Amino acid sequence: MVKAPQPRATILLVEDTISLQIVYRSILTSAGHTVAVAGTAAEALAQFRAMRPAVVLLDLVLPDRDGLELMQELLALGPETGVVAITANGSVNRAVQAMRAGAHDFLVKPVDENRLLDAVRNVLAARRLRAPGLPIAPPDNSSATDMSGFIGSSASMRRIHATIASVARSMATVFITGESGTGKELCALAVHANSARAEGPFIALNCGAIPQDLLESEVFGHMKGSFTGAISDKPGAAAAADGGTLFLDEICEMAPALQTKLLRFLQTSTVQPVGATRPRKVNVRIVCATNRDPLDAVRRGQFREDLYYRLYVVPIHMPPLRERGEDVIEIAEAALARFAEEEGRSFDGLSGEVRALLRRLPWPGNVRQLLNVIRNVVVLNPGGLVTPEMLPPGLTMAAPPAPSAAFGPPPATAAPLLDGLVGLTLAEAERKLIEATLERHGGSVPKAARVLDVSPSTLYRKIEAWKARAG
Repeated sequence: MVKAPQPRATILLVEDTISLQIVYRSILTSAGHTVAVAGTAAEALAQFRAMRPAVVLLDLVLPDRDGLELMQELLALGPETGVVAITANGSVNRAVQAMRAGAHDFLVKPVDENRLLDAVRNVLAARRLRAPGLPIAPPDNSSATDMSGFIGSSASMRRIHATIASVARSMATVFITGESGTGKELCALAVHANSARAEGPFIALNCGAIPQDLLESEVFGHMKGSFTGAISDKPGAAAAADGGTLFLDEICEMAPALQTKLLRFLQTSTVQPVGATRPRKVNVRIVCATNRDPLDAVRRGQFREDLYYRLYVVPIHMPPLRERGEDVIEIAEAALARFAEEEGRSFDGLSGEVRALLRRLPWPGNVRQLLNVIRNVVVLNPGGLVTPEMLPPGLTMAAPPAPSAAFGPPPATAAPLLDGLVGLTLAEAERKLIEATLERHGGSVPKAARVLDVSPSTLYRKIEAWKARAG
């Protein structure tokens, strides 16, 4: 199992919702960080002055004060602190304001665990780049990233491991494809951890989760005063990854103008922050990923052909879980052992009925869905042998009947797709479809965009336009 060392730090979490405090704190402490929690702006100021944290996770909506005002005061007290703004879905304009006012990154609720840890990791890497002498605890041998989803003895996974072993120590660009949840970032981590750059930084950037007008600054950085709100120099992800690996997820969502600059970066190995007059040389290995067909994106004119051929050097395709055979059992057992240890519980493995069910399920969410199912089992049950009754409600209904019980295809239950749409204008029907898709995917704009086959920036613009008309 590949281990990816993680730097530890002191983090101030400013969040007034108790349940979210518990969730975020659990994720961060499991990653080895020291976490202090504040529920109000007043508490946050007191905690900040007392501990001077390396990172502040700041909800922009607080009961006693505006989050943007608090952020500016915190940065005035500690300019070296990295602030990650947290905002509700549909309030991306607030996040953009926060980025322009000095935030290093932003997260949109509901916050994904990996995205949260990536944000903290990227802040720490940028902080060390600005001031290498800052005291941050050295990495230990533990890993904050669950690598259980990257195990498996199927033929496809054996080929992937062989490819990684062959390419890891080269400088060749790796292009990872696969459905959402198949483990593309874990594959990128494995490439990094098995390379000569394993001791260097691993910086992950989701190109589909950042508004396009901020993405250039996130990739290449900006200089103080380069635009309104740029109160300090900010190294971008490319500079933060110097000596290590830069992982560009959802690469096909990158705007054409930035694709041109990325191509120049790949050709010259230099970065020029927004507002800078001179480029800077960096030594970075690029790994990128997409859940779309990149060649189809080229044909549609959404992705530069020359950039495609520059990046598509060593392709690795992560197969969907439904095509990996017995890997589903190996992953489930490894996850069960890991989560049980975290929760202090004892399980005796999976029953035969559960094993058969896991093999039959289609797993539309792939490995990510499987890991969520196993965590649900561990959290809600005291231990023992995992039986079908312990699985989340509704999961068993998603499985096709076992061959012995199959007397024909299950009855069709076609959803009345036109219900509620007839009589609406095209714009109204489009909004209803987008809102329903967002709701089904927990408010995640990138996930909804993938289902609707549009760019996340398109959805962000539509959401902002609806809000503007409503206001």
